[in-house]
Amino acid sequence: MPLTKDRRSNLTGGATRMGMDTNRLLLELEQTIRTLNREIINPEIPSLTLDGLCPVMCMVATTRAAYLNELFHTATEVGRNMPSTEQVTKLRALRETYEEMVSGAQALETAIQRGYLDVSEGRKKQAS
Repeated sequence: MPLTKDRRSNLTGGATRMGMDTNRLLLELEQTIRTLNREIINPEIPSLTLDGLCPVMCMVATTRAAYLNELFHTATEVGRNMPSTEQVTKLRALRETYEEMVSGAQALETAIQRGYLDVSEGRKKQAS
């Protein structure tokens, strides 16, 4: 049966309504995820300040420094030769540690951006 103008209109109208229903569902799902994440994550972490974030940033920088330091140390030690299995194993372990810390810091940044965590303005006040 050929599609008449009325039948085409009904089909596209249905698709539009279905698209709107899908969009509404996705928006509600996003809001639910946001709410659940905030309700679950926020009580676990104290209100964030720049001073409070410094230990995390320092830990990431320290693991990066250890990884890069070992890379240069190994390169100096082996010269144009291949590194030993032990050297590669040590470098791999340092890289995995560094990458894990970066992933954690990125997860923290995402949680802050999405409003899952409370953020306090400024720095903690210094004791006199």
